Amino acid sequence: NLHKNVNQEILKKMALAINHRGPDNIGIWLDKNINLGIAHNRLSIIDISKNGNQPMKTIDGRYVIAFNGEIYNHNDLRKELIKNNWTNGWRGTSDTETLVTCLQVWGIDKTIEKLNGMFAIAIYDSTLHKLTLTRDRLGIKPLYWAKTIQGGIIFASEIKALLVSGLIDQELNWSAGPKYLSLGYVPSPETLFSGIYKLPPGHSLTVDPAGAVKIESYWNNEC
Repeated sequence: NLHKNVNQEILKKMALAINHRGPDNIGIWLDKNINLGIAHNRLSIIDISKNGNQPMKTIDGRYVIAFNGEIYNHNDLRKELIKNNWTNGWRGTSDTETLVTCLQVWGIDKTIEKLNGMFAIAIYDSTLHKLTLTRDRLGIKPLYWAKTIQGGIIFASEIKALLVSGLIDQELNWSAGPKYLSLGYVPSPETLFSGIYKLPPGHSLTVDPAGAVKIESYWNNEC
């Protein structure tokens, strides 16, 4: 949630709206200085200890992430990091910790290229003051976003979390109706709500310090 009125109450309300996605823990990270908040519902699978709780920061504090999904090759990535002289050790065994460590060592673009899994990830780079949202190549994990009434950006794994925030207009996208009736779904990036968009599979969305939104494909499915 990148919005000047973001607060703990809004983030908690959004998280509770989709609590079924991760009932084991609700984590909230909020920085009022940059008007950015991230809430995460955790479903503990790989590492059930608190070491896997999110949002999670890199050891150097540069990146903070919220991650939904599973990184299938995270153990291989850990081995590669060790071969590349990663010496800070590990706090736990979660793929989230693997992911934040990859970010610290390789940066965002190279890390995303290396990931094999199903995921929707929000990454904030405190050095470049840039927010990145990214979705797995096949679009297994959903990721929705919208511009708020006051010009901010809001995002979530389900549309209902956006709707309960009170930060966006709730208008139906009537042009999407025929597509839904003929296909049984609404193709990306549209949804049944006007102004709410689905990030396409294999794409990343970035928001720069000025608030400009840019969406690019990071994967060529023809290769």
